[in-house]
Amino acid sequence: MTEGTLTRADLTDAVFTALGISRNESGEYVERILEEIIHALEQGDTVKISSFGTFSVRRKKLRMGRNPKTGEEVPITPRRVVTFRASHVLKDQINTALTNRSAAAE
Repeated sequence: MTEGTLTRADLTDAVFTALGISRNESGEYVERILEEIIHALEQGDTVKISSFGTFSVRRKKLRMGRNPKTGEEVPITPRRVVTFRASHVLKDQINTALTNRSAAAE
């Protein structure tokens, strides 16, 4: 895995390594999973992945914003946005990893 950003290619490599299937098959699995998540969110469904977190779609109403260059008020159109809420299991794993990393650095 790379430092910083995890990409689709990284996920494909992880599936390839873990399952021992071809890279093409691994890529197809990763793409299919992402497509299912996207499709569910497009339909307005909530996607819950056990021990990971929940993706949901939230509606934002029309609101007034301000152009930072001119200071002019402009309307911001209503839209849907994807939100993610991490599970307690994921939060605990991240905090444990950070604690272990900082303890090793001392």
